[in-house]
Amino acid sequence: MVDTESDRVERKQSFKGDAPAKAREAVCAFANDLAGHGVPGVVFVGVHDNGTPMPDFEVSDELLRQLADIKTDGNIVPPPTLLVEKRQLQGNEVAVITVWSCDTPPVRYKGRIHVRWGPRRGLATAQDERILNERRRHQDRPFDVQPMRDAELTDLDRLRFEQEYLPALVARDVLEANERSYEQKLAATKMVLSDKEPTPTVLGLLVIGKLPSDWLPGAYAQFLRLAGNDLTASVLDEEPIHGTVADQIRRLEEKLSAHNQRRVRFSDVDTEDRREAYPLDALRQLVRNALMHRSYEATNTPVRVYWFDDRIEIHNPGGPFGSVTPENFGQPGITDYRNPNLAEALRALGYVQRFGAGIAIARKALGQRLQFEVQAGVVAAIIQGKPS
Repeated sequence: MVDTESDRVERKQSFKGDAPAKAREAVCAFANDLAGHGVPGVVFVGVHDNGTPMPDFEVSDELLRQLADIKTDGNIVPPPTLLVEKRQLQGNEVAVITVWSCDTPPVRYKGRIHVRWGPRRGLATAQDERILNERRRHQDRPFDVQPMRDAELTDLDRLRFEQEYLPALVARDVLEANERSYEQKLAATKMVLSDKEPTPTVLGLLVIGKLPSDWLPGAYAQFLRLAGNDLTASVLDEEPIHGTVADQIRRLEEKLSAHNQRRVRFSDVDTEDRREAYPLDALRQLVRNALMHRSYEATNTPVRVYWFDDRIEIHNPGGPFGSVTPENFGQPGITDYRNPNLAEALRALGYVQRFGAGIAIARKALGQRLQFEVQAGVVAAIIQGKPS
């Protein structure tokens, strides 16, 4: 507390005069974390510059409210992540603002970027701003390779990784010559953040996780076969399908195959003619497309496959992404990837042969029977049954 030479501590004797503005500048600087500490900065109110508390300083509810307003009054953007508390220091009350570094710097207070160099605070130089912009670009990785901070290495299935995923991704002779540790192999394939910080990523949990939906609540699929043409009809078959994305694909395809009635024609033909109600390869493409392109972020909604008497509906949570819009959805050559690393993993596992070809393959097989309903938060593929 008495160390005044710190770039992670700011002290104010009160919250009057120019102190509110100076405190906001300090919060902005801590959120930018130019030095890259990766640990919170702290603003003390009711403390001398030498670290000793102000005698008889009162931390009122009104003061705590004013400090909390630093986050919400719109002057600091993006809004900082902070915590306001009343604490005791040497028998005296002090107010404490704890500020975490921002994942998407630079942070600005009233349009200006504030940073700290050691104990000093000031406006960012052009070089400082370049560093913060590069840090933001690094942090702006796709969601599928973001770390799941509370997950642990034991939440990943090592046997599946070493016997199923790695052999599909890496040539056998390269694997045999590879002397990397387990953690290094996980990091190289983006299953964990790094070998020094082996926190599982979203990709790791989706591809080799033991129970992915424990960490990503919507990361499962739901199959429903109904004896009718709407959701009020009797249920013939229902199953929530959990597991890795590959597990979900396999189980959904088993369900689709089991319910895909085959008609056999003997009359008027030289050899028997076997026909499926729906072309199974087209259904596979649509299911795989849904699981690959869906949003796994901030949603509890699964991929839903509804099989009615007259149609099949495949609902994909997330809607169009990037360069894909409701207007150009499905057009040849128009594609973008919400989960680019998951797409690459599915390609390695053999579930994707050519990127961007899934819808084209399905349309070729189904023609006018395939339609899409595209909204901001969901895409529904609707496949009409053949007329009797």
